[in-house]
Amino acid sequence: MSQKAIIIGAGIGGIACAIRLAVKGFEVQVYEANSYPGGKLSELNFNGFRFDAGPSLFTLPHLVDELFKLAGKNPHDYFQYDRLDIICKYFWDDFEGAVNAYSDKEKFASEIEQKLGVDRLLVLKHLKKSAQIYEWTKDVFLERSLHKLATYTNKKTLSAILKLPFIGLNKTMHEANSVFNNNKLTQLFNRFATYNGSNPYEARATLNTISHLEHSLGAFAPKGGMYQITNSLFNVSKDLGVQFTFSQKVKAIKVEDGIAKGIEIEDKLYKADLIVSNADVFPTYKNLLSNEKHPETILNRGKSSSALIFYWGMKQELRDLAVHNIFFSKNYKKEFDCIFKEKTVCDDPTVYVNIASKYNKADAPDGCECWFVMINVPSNEGQDWDEIIERSRNNIINKISKKLNLNISEYIVAEQILDPRSIEAKTASHKGALYGSHSNELLSAFLRHPNFSRKIKNLYFVGGSVHPGGGIPLCLLSAKIVDGLLDL
Repeated sequence: MSQKAIIIGAGIGGIACAIRLAVKGFEVQVYEANSYPGGKLSELNFNGFRFDAGPSLFTLPHLVDELFKLAGKNPHDYFQYDRLDIICKYFWDDFEGAVNAYSDKEKFASEIEQKLGVDRLLVLKHLKKSAQIYEWTKDVFLERSLHKLATYTNKKTLSAILKLPFIGLNKTMHEANSVFNNNKLTQLFNRFATYNGSNPYEARATLNTISHLEHSLGAFAPKGGMYQITNSLFNVSKDLGVQFTFSQKVKAIKVEDGIAKGIEIEDKLYKADLIVSNADVFPTYKNLLSNEKHPETILNRGKSSSALIFYWGMKQELRDLAVHNIFFSKNYKKEFDCIFKEKTVCDDPTVYVNIASKYNKADAPDGCECWFVMINVPSNEGQDWDEIIERSRNNIINKISKKLNLNISEYIVAEQILDPRSIEAKTASHKGALYGSHSNELLSAFLRHPNFSRKIKNLYFVGGSVHPGGGIPLCLLSAKIVDGLLDL
C-alpha cells in the first residue's frame, strides 16, 4: 500500500513537490485555498487582455524541463519557450534612447561600451566573476539543505567553504558593482537585488550571481505566457495521479507526539504519512500550528519588499519598448531607503514595464498591448496604501510619458491594481512580502526556515518563504531539496 502525502498550497513549489512525490510512489493530495493553481504564478483576464499576475521573467528553464523528464514526459509536449534576444531595455531620465541588455553577453558588453563608455572587457570580467560565484555555490546554497549535517560532509560543500573568501560576503552588491565607476551601469547591476526583494546597499555581493543567470544562461519567454509554467506542470501532476482540491482552506496541521499526522478542514481530519506546507511559513505556524512551539527568530526576520502593480490594457502598440523595460529612478539609494528604512514609496520610483503581448500576440486585441507596470514597495505595515497608489500612479505615468514623449494615460483603456494588501489576501504571503524575509544580512541564506521541521517529524516546507528563497527557480529547487531529504 502506497504512502499518502498531503501538500498544503498549489503554488509552483507545491506543484513541483507533488510531481516529485508522485514519482516516488506517494499518493498525493493537494489542498488549495484559492479556486485556481499557481499562487503568485497565476493570470488575469479582463476586457480582452490577458496578464501574468505575478512573476514575469523566466530563467533556468532546465528546472522546469527536469520535472517533465522526471515524470517520464517529453517537455515539448507540454511546454515551449524561446530565448529572448533583448532581455531588457533600460531607460534613464537624463539619457537619450535606451541601453539594450542583450542575451548574448558579448553583444551586451559591446552595447555597454558603446552607450555608457565602460570598457567591454570590464563588463565581461564582472560577468565571469558572477558565473564563478554561481558555480562555486549553487550545489550547496541552492540545491541542498543548509540545515543537515550531511550537507557539510559532502565534497562539494567542503570545496565551497574554501571559496567563502571569494564569493562576495565581504562586500555589498553596490560596493562590488561600483567597480565600473559609472553610476548608470552600477545601478543596472544593483537592480538584481530586487529579484529576491532585497536592498543592494545592504545585501551581499554574492547576489550578483543573479546577473549571471540572465546574461550568461539567458532569459526566456514561455509560449502562452508565464502562466503556462503553472498550467503545464499542473497537467503533468494530474497525469501522474495527483489529486487537487480547490477552494479548501486548511484549518490546522494535526500533530501527535511530535509527528505530523494529517490536516484538519472544517473539523474533519485527513490523515497522511507526510505533510508538506507550500503556504508562507509565517501563517503556517501562526494559523496551522498554533499549539506548537514557533521559531520566533526566523518568523520575525525583516520582510522582503512587496510590489505595487498596475495591469493596464493599452489601445496602442509602442515600438520603442521591448518585452521587459526598466525606467530607472534618479536616486537609487533614496529609493531603497524609502522602502526598507522609511517603509514608504518615493516620488521617483524605478518602474518596470512588462509587455508580454510583444511576444504572445494573443494576450491583447489587435493593435493593443497588455502592460504589467510594477514598482518595488515595502511590505504592509499599515501604510495608507490608497494614498500611495494614487500618488504612485501619477508619478509612474508622468515618468514614462516624459521619457517616451507622449501621454500614456490617453492609451489606458482597462486597469486592475495589485498592492501588498491584496497580495497577502490572495496568496497569504505575510504582510504581502513577495519573497518572505529579505537577504540584507551577512548570513541570510542560513537564516531562512529549513525545508523540514526540526521539532515535528514528517513535516516539510517548500516555496518562497523558506530555503533557498523566492522566485520561480528557487521555489522549484525547494521541492528538489525536499525530494532529496526524503532519501536521507
